[in-house]
Amino acid sequence: MMKRNRYFIIVILSSLLFFACLLMLFRKQSQQELTKGKTETIDFSELGKTEETPLSENTETQIQTEQKTDHDAAKTPEDEIPKNKLTEEKLSEEKPSENKLSEEELSEDTAAAYDADTAFYTTGLTEELKARITGKSYPDTTEPIQISYDALAYVHILHYDFQAQVQEGELICNQAIAQDLLDIFRELYEHQYPIEKVWLIDAYNADDELSMADNNTSCFNYRTVPGKSKLSNHSYGRAIDINPLYNPYVRTKDGKVLVSPQNAGEYADRSADFPYKIDREDLCYQLFTEHGFEWGGAWNSSKDYQHFEKKIQKPD
Repeated sequence: MMKRNRYFIIVILSSLLFFACLLMLFRKQSQQELTKGKTETIDFSELGKTEETPLSENTETQIQTEQKTDHDAAKTPEDEIPKNKLTEEKLSEEKPSENKLSEEELSEDTAAAYDADTAFYTTGLTEELKARITGKSYPDTTEPIQISYDALAYVHILHYDFQAQVQEGELICNQAIAQDLLDIFRELYEHQYPIEKVWLIDAYNADDELSMADNNTSCFNYRTVPGKSKLSNHSYGRAIDINPLYNPYVRTKDGKVLVSPQNAGEYADRSADFPYKIDREDLCYQLFTEHGFEWGGAWNSSKDYQHFEKKIQKPD
């Protein structure tokens, strides 16, 4: 009996010891897992601390480049306007350039570059001038020509253009009116009368329409009257057209109003107010008529507001 009880006690103690070992083992594993979880939590929090992660120079440069690229991609058209250009435009509005002259100052400044006493002159046609006009304003033909080279004169002048700049001008005219033109254009120059350009019509291959459309003032051109077979007074070098675009030739044919040049329609109405218009109050009209010229704007059947001509004896 005693032996059986002893055996029973040993079994119970062994079982208790076994369960105690299991409990200790379980607690040890639990502590290890708890410690592991705590370590992982600390690691994650450390990763979030940017101040403990220094950047290399290459890394900083890369970030700055990426930020600049993103900024450029987000630009609007207004952002792309150079700042210095806007500043320059603003400054130019607030402070006008000191080099910009008034019309009066500009006229005096450009006039100083010329000696009017020597710039206004007339000569006969040189061989060079003959070569310039032959086959253009002067016919290159074996047919009889109503005026010879010797009856023509070259006139060199100065004039003010529409920007108040002094320009040189050239005319070829009849010898009989050369001095008239010198005197008239000299006085127009002294009064700063605006004439856009004064070129030989040969610059337009003697095409009168092209010359007028470009508002070129010209004189000699061996041609017929538009719409007729007779020679124009320009053929004899005794007629001149001044600022023709603003002072067109207006006539009626078959009930239709024709305007030359064709781009001068808006200036055919002489009751309208616009610049460079020749009328009876205009200085150009007054000077030419004082020198015995007839104004085309006073004609009855047609009106040639650009045109002045002087009656002289035709060459034989």
